[in-house]
Amino acid sequence: MIPMTGYGIVTHRRHGRSFTSLARASAIVVAFFLVWMVPVTSQAVETRVLTLDDALAIAGEKNRDIQKAHEYGNSVRGKYVEERSAALPQLSLNGSATLGKDESQQAFYGKAPEQYSRVVDLTLEQPLYTWGKVSAAIRAAEVGLKTADEQLRLARQAAQRDVSVAFYDILPAKELHRLAVQNHEQKSRHRDEAHRKLAAGVATDYDVLAADVAVENARPEVIRSENRIRVARERLRFLLAIDDGEVDAAGTLESRISPPPAYTDALNSARDRRPELADLRYRIGIYEELVTIADADNKPRLDLKAGAGWHHLDVDGTRDDGAAWDIGVYLTFPFFDGLKTSGRVQQARSDLATRQIEEKKLLDEISLEVRNAVNSVREAAEIVAALGGTVRQAERLLQMAEKGYEYGVKIRLEVEDAQLNLLQAQSNLARARRDYLSAQVDMDWTMGRLGE
Repeated sequence: MIPMTGYGIVTHRRHGRSFTSLARASAIVVAFFLVWMVPVTSQAVETRVLTLDDALAIAGEKNRDIQKAHEYGNSVRGKYVEERSAALPQLSLNGSATLGKDESQQAFYGKAPEQYSRVVDLTLEQPLYTWGKVSAAIRAAEVGLKTADEQLRLARQAAQRDVSVAFYDILPAKELHRLAVQNHEQKSRHRDEAHRKLAAGVATDYDVLAADVAVENARPEVIRSENRIRVARERLRFLLAIDDGEVDAAGTLESRISPPPAYTDALNSARDRRPELADLRYRIGIYEELVTIADADNKPRLDLKAGAGWHHLDVDGTRDDGAAWDIGVYLTFPFFDGLKTSGRVQQARSDLATRQIEEKKLLDEISLEVRNAVNSVREAAEIVAALGGTVRQAERLLQMAEKGYEYGVKIRLEVEDAQLNLLQAQSNLARARRDYLSAQVDMDWTMGRLGE
C-alpha cells in the first residue's frame, strides 16, 4: 500500500506540472494577443504642448468669457438700433374687411341697413418733438456701445490673466514632481548602499530598515506631485475651452527680476486703463440720460401722422370706392399723470447716485489692489533673490554629507537632513519663481496694461 500511495502522489504532482505548464502557455498566448491588439484597438490621447504665447492665442479665440463678451456686444448693437428707430419714420400697411348692421339707423333708411367695407391704408408716424426723450435714448445707446468694448477688453484681460497664472502653475508642479522623483531615487540609492554595507558587515539592520522606511515615505510625494500636474493641466485646458485631448506647458520659471513700479505711477495707470472702471463711467453716462428720459414723460410732444389708401363702402346695395388720405400734426401733453413721472425721475436719480457711489468704491478697491500688487511683486522678487544662493549652498552641503557617509564619517541622519534642506530650498525656489511670475501678471492686470 505504501508504494502505491507514493506512486499516486508522484503521479498527482506530475499531472500538476502538466496542468501548470499548460496554464502558463495559455497565459503567454493571451498576453501576446492582448499586447498585439492594444495598438490596434486603442488610441493614445493627444497632448498639445503649448508655450505661453500659444495658450494666449487659443484663449483669445475660444475662451468662453470672451465669447460671451462678443455676444454682449451684439446685444448692445441691437439695442442701439432699437433706440435709434424711435427717431425714424414708422410705416405700416393696414387692411380690413368688415360687415355690420346698426339698428339705430332705421330712422334714416326705414330699416337697419347692412354695411360692408374694405380698407387698405399705408400709415406714417414721425416724432417731431419729444422734449429730448428720443435723442437721450439714442445717446444712451451710443454710450452702451462703448460699454460693450470695455466689457470685451475686460474679458480679454481676465482671460489672459487666468491663462497666464494657470500656465505658470503647471511649470512649478512639474518641477516639484521632478524633485520628488529625484528625492525618491536618491533615497533608493541610499537604501541599496545600506543593503551592500549590511552584506559587508559595516551596517546594522537598523540602518537598512531606516533606509527602507525613507524610500516608502518619499513615494507619496511623487504621487501627489504627479496629481498636481494633472490638476494644473486640466485647469489650463478648461480656460482654453479645449474639449478633446490634453495640454501641457513648455517653458521655464526663470525670469529677469525687476523692481515693481512706484505706487503712484501704478495707481494713475490703473485709474486711466482699468476696463471695469471705464465701463462704470460709461454706465454713469447712461443713467444720466435715463434721468432725462424719465423727466420727459409728462412733457409736451409733437408727432406727425399721415395715411393714404383705398376705401370701399357698401351700404344696403349702394356702394362706392376711391382713394383716401389724411395728414396732421398731433400735440400730446400729459400734464398730470398722478405723479408717476416724478416717481420715475426719483428712481432714475437714485440709480445714478448709486452708480456714482460704486465708482468711488471701485476707486478705493483699485487703490488697495495696486498697493497689494506692488508689495507682492517686491516680496516675490526678494524671496527669489534670497533663495538662489540657498539652493547652491544646500547642494554643496548634500554632496559633502553623501561623501562623508560613504567614507563612514557621517551618519545617515546628517545625510537625510542635507537632503531635506536641499529639497526644501529647491521647492521653495520653484514656488517663489512661480509667485513672482504670477505677481507680475497680477501687477499688469491691476494697472490695466495686460496685453498691451
